[in-house]
Amino acid sequence: VQLQASGGGLVQAGDSLRLTCAASGRAFSRNVMAWFRQAPGKEREFVAASWNIGTTYYANSVKGRFTISRDNTKNTVYLQMNSLKPEDTAVYYCAAAFHVGSTSNRNEYDYWGQGTLVTVSS
Repeated sequence: VQLQASGGGLVQAGDSLRLTCAASGRAFSRNVMAWFRQAPGKEREFVAASWNIGTTYYANSVKGRFTISRDNTKNTVYLQMNSLKPEDTAVYYCAAAFHVGSTSNRNEYDYWGQGTLVTVSS
């Protein structure tokens, strides 16, 4: 599986942004797809995940503001980010796995995209 993330940029607090992750390779529809982020000097953290059965999970810090969705016909997963805050500034990575025990554990994901930078100014 190869992942290509895009859509990052510089926005102001309160703005919206949509990230896109295009996947190629093995059966996308059977993957668990997720977004993680890494701010400068911090560890990579879980943001959101979409299971192939339709269940979604969110970190508490983004719940109610971010929405993960997927289009299996296009092998694409999206992260709609609304009401952005300066603390959302990070490099955002998409990740994929066929099986995970803990959705928020980055070590359980086998495939990673290259990351896209999101900068939110105050």
